[in-house]
Amino acid sequence: MPELQRLRPDHAPAVLAFEEANRTFFAASVPDRGDDYFTDYPPRHAALLAEQEAGVCHFHVLVESGEILGRFNLMDATAGTAELGFRLAEKATGRGLATSTVNQLLDLCRTTYGLTTLRARAAVRNAASRGVLRRTGFVETGEAVELSGERGVAFVRVLGAGTPG
Repeated sequence: MPELQRLRPDHAPAVLAFEEANRTFFAASVPDRGDDYFTDYPPRHAALLAEQEAGVCHFHVLVESGEILGRFNLMDATAGTAELGFRLAEKATGRGLATSTVNQLLDLCRTTYGLTTLRARAAVRNAASRGVLRRTGFVETGEAVELSGERGVAFVRVLGAGTPG
């Protein structure tokens, strides 16, 4: 069973392997990260950990048998609000893992991170992510967004104390 873990220094090689193995798959639904992302990954990972240590972001990986199956991140956490971003390995799709992991993260937002509202954005062409967001209680805001030059959809999710997942 996959386990959601907070990002750690020792995750760096597995995260890079995950990103490299799924680069083409991700590029079909989200803008590509570019070659520099892969060649300069170690300092990038260290920067993520520094942001996490400062409490600005909360980064997570979904791990199964030492392999990263997904990334689930809460960015720009201020005043009870953060932005959710996630990606799941191609081989892990279709099993409900993204939906169940986002629900698990929603619980962490309330119980551990003190967040009350999450925002998210998804490219119009990324039907899978938009579906996960809807299944986990996010609603479209109607705000037009652009993601690396592509049309996107903005979502919001209010996390009340009594709301599930």
